[in-house]
Amino acid sequence: MSTGTSTFVIRWVNFLAMVVGVVVIGYGVWMSTHHDGCRKSLTMPVMGTGFIILLISVIGFMGALKNNSILLLTYLLMLCLVLVGILVFTVIVFIVTDKGSGHNVAGLRYKEYQLQDYSSWFIKKLNNTQNWKHVQSCFVKNETCNSLSTRYKTIKQYKSAMLTPVEAGCCRPPSQCGYPAVNASYYDLSFHPLNSNKDCKLYKNSKLIKCYNCDSCKAGVAQYIKTEWRVIAIFNMILFVLMIYFVGCCARRNAARINSKS
Repeated sequence: MSTGTSTFVIRWVNFLAMVVGVVVIGYGVWMSTHHDGCRKSLTMPVMGTGFIILLISVIGFMGALKNNSILLLTYLLMLCLVLVGILVFTVIVFIVTDKGSGHNVAGLRYKEYQLQDYSSWFIKKLNNTQNWKHVQSCFVKNETCNSLSTRYKTIKQYKSAMLTPVEAGCCRPPSQCGYPAVNASYYDLSFHPLNSNKDCKLYKNSKLIKCYNCDSCKAGVAQYIKTEWRVIAIFNMILFVLMIYFVGCCARRNAARINSKS
């Protein structure tokens, strides 16, 4: 395999990587405009990944185009650092998100979540007063729970709905409390709680309070973040494998070229 062919391959692979980087950045921008303020911060890792892909691919493309050894060396060093970073990030994400899963409730299509099921890192972050105040303000500002009564006009529709982890944990009291639902946004709190769970006393029908102070709400947020982070981690792992494959192919071609010369 000649040097010209090798640089040609590098040019076109990095050109495709540039396109991927632009698409990823565009997706991150789309997420930032279509997600509420509570979840916009989750778009930053996506946009950051897209920017890094774009930057490295531009350096690789220009290095191969100009046959510039300095640019190509910079490209390889940055690629190595990114590979290590992706691997470390992915391992950390899977360790942090290893614990926690929903509990099935009879008669409901969605699951309920308990904070103690999640990792100590999640519990510490969500129990931080400053962090949780920000999350609460997002819920109130975006009226996260108020849309339920609009979407589900009857109790039958509400009970057969597939609520998200955040809606299941923050917009209603835990099922073990035993409060009967009057509609999708109002529960009869005159009944004595059937369980000693502190969330039963924290829940209020007020749209400013709901179950935003409940551990079940924090658990719902933890489950949401866990799902989002795992999607990002899986994407990064696919990217990691593709990069390793590309580097391996280049190394094999260079080895074959050296052997053919000798």
